[in-house]
Amino acid sequence: MSHYEQRLEQDLKQIREQVAEVAERVEVGLKDAMHALLSGNKKLAYATILGDLPINRRVRRIDQLCHSFIALHLPSAGHLRLISSIIRTNIELERIGDYAVTICREAVQMSQPPQELIADKLGLISEESRHMLSQSISALNEGNAEAAKATKGMAAQIDHIFSTAFADLTSEKSKLDLKDLMRLFNIFHRLERVAAQAKNICEETIFAATGETKAPKVYRILFLDEDNSGLSQMAEAITHRNFPNSGHYSSAGRYASTELNPVVTEFMQGHGFDLSESHPKQLDMTPNELGELHVIISLQGAVKNYIPEIPFHTVAMEWDIGSVPTGLTPEQTNQQQEAIYREIAVHVQDLMQTLRGRGAS
Repeated sequence: MSHYEQRLEQDLKQIREQVAEVAERVEVGLKDAMHALLSGNKKLAYATILGDLPINRRVRRIDQLCHSFIALHLPSAGHLRLISSIIRTNIELERIGDYAVTICREAVQMSQPPQELIADKLGLISEESRHMLSQSISALNEGNAEAAKATKGMAAQIDHIFSTAFADLTSEKSKLDLKDLMRLFNIFHRLERVAAQAKNICEETIFAATGETKAPKVYRILFLDEDNSGLSQMAEAITHRNFPNSGHYSSAGRYASTELNPVVTEFMQGHGFDLSESHPKQLDMTPNELGELHVIISLQGAVKNYIPEIPFHTVAMEWDIGSVPTGLTPEQTNQQQEAIYREIAVHVQDLMQTLRGRGAS
């Protein structure tokens, strides 16, 4: 190994060690924040808040080391990907440190420590999130893409715990002071974000080790109308044809009509859509299934008329499209259908470009 290669590896080793040390301090800060919360230890909470300041200084030091490495070694390929990933990981670690501080600030304002079921859920999501963070950092320092991919899978379980925790908080709200309830919502959200940042670190590891970039997100979108015989079927068909690679699309109604509206079927056939295999469906989804949807769109009325409790991570939208025309001449019916079709297509275009950008397909 040449002197230059030795220096490069030595500098990389120093950066890796610094990242591992910061990650360890962040994990300890998160653990202490949760202990302070669950035990009501305000002294520990304040000490943890102050302990984030040295972490921030170390984060800035890593940033300096990375930029110096780029200036000195002019890295390419794998080394450049690694340094790029470390710079972004450094940001993720600083954010997690900030989450621990937020938990501590909320903890010292609580009228009493969380009790029983809520305390158990907090302990569980905290432990799982910290474990995921620890594994993501190990995968990064080892350059292990397979370990990173396996660690990413933990996020789904943490999301599930997070969703049930919100349900538990809602059921316990009558027993909690309103201010404490809002603080607990914030704390649960910060813990969920720890897992999200750990998932990002896994993505950075995969990129550094293999050059693979994160695949564009595929969105799950549900269209709703009264009976799923016309408008929602039209919206589903338009979105599926225009953006087949950007999402999974479905439609449903408050109740299911016995058949598709023949006016809509004929009109869509004239635009090249075959709805012969489509059938009206009644909305019948479990809370977990609804929670997996990214966007729910009502084409008739408010979404809450169909789904009283919108899942936390789901966006609800209302497109006031109207209804399928009736009692008109064939020419008037076709004109109104065309107007509805175009309006839905414009809404779909705007939505998908918002979700996926101009590269939506």
